[in-house]
Amino acid sequence: MKHKLIAYFKDESGQTSTEYILLVAVAAAIVIKFKGAITKQLMGNDAGEGGILGNVMKGVNEDISRSFGDN
Repeated sequence: MKHKLIAYFKDESGQTSTEYILLVAVAAAIVIKFKGAITKQLMGNDAGEGGILGNVMKGVNEDISRSFGDN
């Protein structure tokens, strides 16, 4: 019995997948924890003003308006 127990603790098969699962769980916890801050940085305020994606979309909308004639 003692030898089986020692062999069980020395067995490392499956250790890699467990580590990957733990890394994914930690990454998910970080995203959930900072969701509000990440969303504000990306999207800006509720009107879509400011933020990284808000500025990009504003530029795209201006380019489309110029190209397709809001003359």
